[in-house]
Amino acid sequence: QVQIVESGGGSVQTGGSLTLSCAASGSTFDIRATGWYRQKPGQQREMVAEITRDGDAPKYRGFAQGRFTISSDNAKNTVYLQMNNLTPEDTAIYECQVTTWALRNYWGQGTQVTVSS
Repeated sequence: QVQIVESGGGSVQTGGSLTLSCAASGSTFDIRATGWYRQKPGQQREMVAEITRDGDAPKYRGFAQGRFTISSDNAKNTVYLQMNNLTPEDTAIYECQVTTWALRNYWGQGTQVTVSS
């Protein structure tokens, strides 16, 4: 079992920045990858970025490329999502997903990001 706690959401104005954190505990030795997802009201959840524990090149969705940076501190079992130049289109609940080598997925509770114009 892996437990996940997200933090760092909040309200910012257009052009602002936020850094989200995803802290894992429990069977962290089994973590293969961590991804950030977001869900806007009335829309399906979409992937934002993903990073593997092995240090492979991170993956980004197009809207995140160049504005968001995903990074990890394996010693702290924490993955970060640095978000810059935010726009109202980035308003969503951001959720962290951990995938283990056993192909199990664990989700955090989500953190709200609100960007005002």
